[in-house]
Amino acid sequence: MYKWLRTLLFLFPPETVHRFSMSLLGLFSAKGFTRNLLRRRFSLHDPVLARSFAGLSFKNAVGLAAGFDKNAKYLQSLEVLGYGFVEVGTVTPVAQQGNPGPRLFRLKKDEALINRMGFNNDGVDRVAERLKKWQEKNPAHVRGRMVIGGNIGKNKITPNEDAWKDYETCFLKLFAYVDYFVVNVSSPNTPGLRELQEKESLRKILTCLQRTRPQQEKPKPILLKIAPDLDFKQIDEVLSLSMEIRLSGLVVCNTTVSRQGLITADDQLKRIGAGGLSGRPLRQRSTELVDYISRATQNQIPIIASGGIFNGRDAMEKINAGASLFQVWTGFIYEGPAIVKKILRAQINFNRAEADTAAVSERSR
Repeated sequence: MYKWLRTLLFLFPPETVHRFSMSLLGLFSAKGFTRNLLRRRFSLHDPVLARSFAGLSFKNAVGLAAGFDKNAKYLQSLEVLGYGFVEVGTVTPVAQQGNPGPRLFRLKKDEALINRMGFNNDGVDRVAERLKKWQEKNPAHVRGRMVIGGNIGKNKITPNEDAWKDYETCFLKLFAYVDYFVVNVSSPNTPGLRELQEKESLRKILTCLQRTRPQQEKPKPILLKIAPDLDFKQIDEVLSLSMEIRLSGLVVCNTTVSRQGLITADDQLKRIGAGGLSGRPLRQRSTELVDYISRATQNQIPIIASGGIFNGRDAMEKINAGASLFQVWTGFIYEGPAIVKKILRAQINFNRAEADTAAVSERSR
């Protein structure tokens, strides 16, 4: 069913389809009867799926990565689709339009996307207002509540030496309304942003937030999202700093500027131009980084994996490599709204198979 619908939707520009489909889903999820129908169709609840991460409780391990719901407009719709958590943003202190369009492209043969959105968002104050309303309807103490992350960044016009101020502003204004934070210095679509991944630049931002966190009523986890294009020496420096300042975890990883190994024709890629690549081509690199980081730190830094997850097999690959949770984004576009339920069913089947194997092993002793 979704493959037929996807063929139709893919006839139109990606951003237009995104707004249309989420607005339509919002209409159905706003009314009690249709909302319950959607929940029964797309959600899957089982105690075995529950996860703990950085002191937080998740009803399941499947999250939606930042960039899909930049402005916290679609939380009610995403909740009925069964996500365990959604990362809002990237949010900046002041609203900005982002890069001119077209800025989102499908690579159908590769089941990938290229985007150069450029942190387009409504600004931290408006996002905070929406999150406040969401929280009032979905208090943090409610069991099985969808966890909300806040992905924060800097405005394009803010010089790098003052970037820490933008991150602090977003941190303070969103603090009461999100469950955890992700510092985004790894998007390839804001000029100079990735320079902030250098150790001393990162130290300035992260130590500022770490100093601010204890001043709040209830400290919240702070994670860092890294780029897949870092070499292992750079990754080691990030890990050293993360351990030093006791960062709560890492999101591995953002989009890549690499175009290596793509099926899409070179002339089409040239027409598209710059931007971050996501989807299936990123799966192997993402898993490689998760595995490297978990081994290098002896699992002392919790990991949320992101990159190339389309099904239960992809998700278990990330878990086996050392991730605790994982996020989808491009997979949602290509697989459709049932992706969460399909992944969770695969997890349940995997857990049952492991239990059966353990039982047989125990009986054979």
